[in-house]
Amino acid sequence: MRVTASVPATSANLGPGFDSFGLALSIRNVATVDTGVAPGVSWEGEGSDALPTDGSDLLSRTMTAVADRMGERLPPLALHGENAIPLARGLGSSSAAIVLGVVLASSVLDLGLEGEPDSVFALAAALEGHPDNVAPAIHGGVTVALPDGPVRRFTPHPDVRSVTLIVPSAQLLTADARAALPDMVPLADAVFNLAHAALLVEALTRAPELLPSAVRDRIHQDTRLALVPEVREIFDELQREGVAVCVSGAGPSLLAFGPTPAGDTFGGARIIVTQVSDEGFTVDA
Repeated sequence: MRVTASVPATSANLGPGFDSFGLALSIRNVATVDTGVAPGVSWEGEGSDALPTDGSDLLSRTMTAVADRMGERLPPLALHGENAIPLARGLGSSSAAIVLGVVLASSVLDLGLEGEPDSVFALAAALEGHPDNVAPAIHGGVTVALPDGPVRRFTPHPDVRSVTLIVPSAQLLTADARAALPDMVPLADAVFNLAHAALLVEALTRAPELLPSAVRDRIHQDTRLALVPEVREIFDELQREGVAVCVSGAGPSLLAFGPTPAGDTFGGARIIVTQVSDEGFTVDA
């Protein structure tokens, strides 16, 4: 049995939508499992020289976890991953691995989950711990993950364009980025984010010209950018030029919406074209 699945990169938070909003992007990770060849794990692309090949990677561990939850046992198999999503850059590489693990395990074990996106979401969110991260990887487009309810999905406006800016020297672990945040925020800042989050839905789906204002935030971005001053400088320069920009996920990458910088670099950052995608995961058995 041979199954191939793909999952888009994602950007969570999107400025004011802390722990709620998500966006699927055009670059994708692809993974193939094959039960008819010698077992093993191999990688190509982003992180291929760093990811383990002994089955301890996140994708393999997710497949095993899904099998355990369902009282099943995975057959011996070969796993090959083709990674386009940079690792540990706030672009959903962990979420992609978990979603891939869920749908591939489901296919191999004939669980049927890959035909039920809500079921994939429930399991992936439980394993990942943050529903806003896995929601766009599953549903595509613009997503809002409610803490006490289902995901709400919106179709992005066709004129929404985006690029990702990665500063090679900047490193920021998600755990450190989250630990730096305060337990409480001023009421005025909470109101500011509520208003701008509502505006952001309008901007992403109907009025992209509102994006420079809509992506503003007062809850998490300043704290996280203070941990990576070289990224803060680029963020501030983009804002001065009128570019709509936000921290991608927990950072340290930035997501900028058009008109965006031209070329391959900006202020020392690597620019990757990561257009908004309307498509979530796919499976080809």
